[in-house]
Amino acid sequence: MKLVRLRTILESVSSQLRNRNVSSISSYSTATGNLRPKWRRGISNSMNALFRRISPLGDPKVSIVPMLDQWVQEGRTVDQLQLRDFIKRLRSFKRYSQALQMSMWMTDKRYLVLNVGDMATRLDLIHKVKGIEQAENYFNNIPIQLRGHEVYGTLLNCYVNEKSLERAEATMQRMRDLGLAKYPLVYNTFLKFYYQNENYEKIDSLMHEMEEKGIGCDKVTFGIRLSAYAATSDVKGIEDTVTLMESDSSGVLDWETYFIAASGYVKAGLLDKALSMLKKSEGLIKDETSDKPYDYLITQYATCGKKDAVLRLWELYRKNKKVYNRGYRCVIPSLLKFDDMESAEKVLEEWESQCEHYDIRIPNFLIDAYCRKGLLQKAETLINRANLKGVKPDAWTWFYIVTAYLRDNQTEKAVDTLEEALVVRGDQQKPNDESWAASLEYLKEKGDLEGAEKIIKLLRDKEIISEDVQDRLLNNVRVGKSNLDAIN
Repeated sequence: MKLVRLRTILESVSSQLRNRNVSSISSYSTATGNLRPKWRRGISNSMNALFRRISPLGDPKVSIVPMLDQWVQEGRTVDQLQLRDFIKRLRSFKRYSQALQMSMWMTDKRYLVLNVGDMATRLDLIHKVKGIEQAENYFNNIPIQLRGHEVYGTLLNCYVNEKSLERAEATMQRMRDLGLAKYPLVYNTFLKFYYQNENYEKIDSLMHEMEEKGIGCDKVTFGIRLSAYAATSDVKGIEDTVTLMESDSSGVLDWETYFIAASGYVKAGLLDKALSMLKKSEGLIKDETSDKPYDYLITQYATCGKKDAVLRLWELYRKNKKVYNRGYRCVIPSLLKFDDMESAEKVLEEWESQCEHYDIRIPNFLIDAYCRKGLLQKAETLINRANLKGVKPDAWTWFYIVTAYLRDNQTEKAVDTLEEALVVRGDQQKPNDESWAASLEYLKEKGDLEGAEKIIKLLRDKEIISEDVQDRLLNNVRVGKSNLDAIN
C-alpha cells in the first residue's frame, strides 16, 4: 500500500531531532555551494569570517580541517557554541563528512569537551559517513553514564535508517529497561519506521503503550497515526483522530492535518468529506508557511475533479508567494487532468518568461500531452524552445516523442529517437514496452539485425531488461518471432 504524504511529517521528525542534537533525517537538498546567508545570524564578527571561509567548500571530498588549522595558526580564537552551530548547519545541508571533520577537530585539535548532545551528533555523523559498524564502535566507547536518551535515541534512529528491525527493537527495549523511553520523540522514530513498512498493528501497539505510560502525543505522533488511518481508508479512525487533534490545546493542528484526512477520504471514495477537509486545510495556511500547502492542495483538488478550486488556489499562490519550479510542476499536470491545454500553455508561457532555472520536466508535461493527442508539431516546438535556451531534452522527452512517432507511423524516426533516449536516460527513467518493442519489430521487419541487437544491448546495459530477456529477444529477432513473446 502506498504511503500517504509522509514527507512533511518526516521533516517534522527531522526538525525535532536536530533541535535536540540527536540524529537527523534531513529533508534539505544537498548544498554544493555556499551556505545560505540566513545562517549567519547570531555569529560573531570573528567567527563570521571563519564561516565565510568554510561556506564555499561544498564538495564533500574537500576537507575543512586545513582551513580550521590555518584559522588557529593565525592567532584567532574559536567559540565552541558557534562551532556546534556550524556543525548543525553543515548537517542541514547534508555536508555530513565536513560536519564530522569539525566535530573531530573540536576534540582532536582543540581538546574541547563534548557534552551529551555533541556525542549524539557525532554518533549520527559517523553513521552517515562511515556506516553502522563504526557508529556502533563509537557508541560502545561512550561512558555508560553518558548514554542517556539522546545517545540511545540516536543509535535507535541509526538502526531505523538501516532498516534493521531486530537491532532497532532491541535498542528500544533497552531504552525501556533503562527508563529512557519516556519521550514522544523516541516513539515517533519507531512509529515512522512501522508506518513506512505498513505495519499498522505495531503502530496501534505503540500508541497503546504510550497511553499506558502517560506519554502524550505531539504533532508528529498524531500525524503518523492519522496517515496510517488514511492509508488503510479507516474512516472512523480518521474522524476520531481529527476530533482529538482539534480538541488538543498544544497546537498540534495545522493545514497538514486536514490534508492527510482529505487524502484518506479520497482513497475511501468520500469526496464530499475530502473537500470539506481541504477547505479547512486552506484556512490554516499562514503567510509565513512554505509553499508546500499550495503545491499539495492544488494536486489534491485536481484529484477530486475540482478545476475551479485549482484555478482559485493557483491565483492565491501567485499572489501570496514567489512560485518556484516545484509550483509549476504541480499546477500544469493538475490542469492537464481536466484536458485544459489552453490554461496549461498559459502557465507554461508565464514560467518560461521568468524562470531562473529551466527545468525540462515542466514542458515535458505538455510534450507528453501533445504526443498522446498526436500533436507532434506542438511537441517538437516545445523541444526547440528548450534547445534555444541551451537546455537538452531528457530521456522522458524522447520517450514521449518515440511513442508519438510510432503512432504516426514514423517508425524510423522512432527508432533513432529511442536510441537517443537510451543513451541519455537516468537511472529512474524507463521507457514503456510499447516504444522499444515496436521499434524492435520495425528493425526486424526491415531486416536490420544489427540495429535491433544494438537496441537490445542498450536495453540490457541500462538494466531495463534482464539478461534472460535480452537472450530471448536476440534469439527471437534472429529467427523472426514476435519480440513481445520474449517478455511474457
